Amino acid sequence: MSVPYIGRLAPSPTGLLHIGHAHTFWIAYERERAAKGKLWLRDEDLDPQRSRADFAVAMREDLHWLGITWEAEMRQSERVDLYRAAMEKLLLDGLVYPCSCSRKDLQHATQAPHEDSDDEPVYNGRCRFAAAPKAILTPNTNYRFRVPDGEAIRFVDVHAGPQSFRAGCDVSADFGDFLVWRKDGLPSYQLACVVDDAAMGITEVVRGRDLLKSTARQILLQRALGFPTPSYFHADLMCDDAGVRLAKRHDALSLRAMRDAGLSPQDVRDRFPEQRSPGA
Repeated sequence: MSVPYIGRLAPSPTGLLHIGHAHTFWIAYERERAAKGKLWLRDEDLDPQRSRADFAVAMREDLHWLGITWEAEMRQSERVDLYRAAMEKLLLDGLVYPCSCSRKDLQHATQAPHEDSDDEPVYNGRCRFAAAPKAILTPNTNYRFRVPDGEAIRFVDVHAGPQSFRAGCDVSADFGDFLVWRKDGLPSYQLACVVDDAAMGITEVVRGRDLLKSTARQILLQRALGFPTPSYFHADLMCDDAGVRLAKRHDALSLRAMRDAGLSPQDVRDRFPEQRSPGA
């Protein structure tokens, strides 16, 4: 018997959704509908400085206006105890360590990202060999996941094809020890995403190609926590006229601005690019 398809939309209420978000979310919606499955809306509101209630309302309104519906919802800010439990397991298993590096330290102890993206720099392991951490979560402390040095994390993306990213702390690595817990008592994006995808029973994650490397990190966390690994579909990104990847700073390309300008949902969907096949 085949496993039912379960997908998710995961917007953050830190700004208005733009056409790039709409493009990815529409793909997720269409793939779920084609599979006759279930779609979650996950409100990724863990950023206390930037998350706003009016943006949370707007993202739901704009998605419904576009024609996207879902069957269930969750809010990450209501699930911190679950993230803490996962973090405590990583601590007990000796897979994470405290990091005392300041912003200035990190500027001197990391190399630049390998590509033009929002990806974090490769950490050089400065705190990795410090005193053995206690198996109790220490307040006001950042923690990093200890990656397997030199291991290539491989997966086959449904859309982007075969992928391989090398873990480690040397200059040839694609990614290094990454943050999983912040000193403000909240999980990183990587840990929260893994815990929630497992709890929701997600069978396929649809998101942008800028998060391909995050998938390698999340596979390591899934392995460490005993969670299954879903399928991944990393959609092509939309760019502005200058070739810059769309972000929430592109207010003129927000769904709300397009609605106010009189565009219809179909007008917006007609602007979505065709997805390229692997190697195209």
